[in-house]
Amino acid sequence: MIVGVVMLFVCGFGWFASYVGHLRTPTYQQKADAIIVLTGGQSRLDAAMELLESGKGERLLISGVHPSATRHELQMATGGDKSLFSCCVDLDRTALDTIGNAEESAKWVQSHAYGTIILVTNNYHMPRSLLEVGRQLHHAKLEPYPVVNSYLDNGIWLTKPEAVRVLFTEYNKYLLALARSVLPLRPTVDGVALADARTMTGSVKR
Repeated sequence: MIVGVVMLFVCGFGWFASYVGHLRTPTYQQKADAIIVLTGGQSRLDAAMELLESGKGERLLISGVHPSATRHELQMATGGDKSLFSCCVDLDRTALDTIGNAEESAKWVQSHAYGTIILVTNNYHMPRSLLEVGRQLHHAKLEPYPVVNSYLDNGIWLTKPEAVRVLFTEYNKYLLALARSVLPLRPTVDGVALADARTMTGSVKR
């Protein structure tokens, strides 16, 4: 039993790493209503601004902005047009993790009644981001726009210890996100835990 579970886990990781490694940034992106980028790297922000500047979306939400980062600093960091950044970029400073990104993104999408969204994040982060954001967006279509900093296909990731570490960590987070689809899990300081009986029975309002 244990051996079977371990084998399943290992095979799942191999599939996950291979899938992520083969993701590519689209050479052509169809226009959507809006764009959402999840913070976590300069390349993500640059890609999102390029999409906005090329008219691929009406507005851009940058989710997970550090409270101390100013709008001017972000505009300068991305090199985005000042007037475009001022009129068409919204900042979410509330989200602290991917779950928070999903919740805040859903509020933003619903407030604008958008139907199609381009989701920008790194390739290794895309599967979990689609799962979490998609869980919150019930009436909007997500178009993934993975940002690739280094190519990891054809098993190249096996030769890069840092890539293995990142992929393994993200794989475990992805499994937890999948588990949340089935089990009533809630985030805690130390990780995740089963929701208490009151939450499971729906007697506690969120």
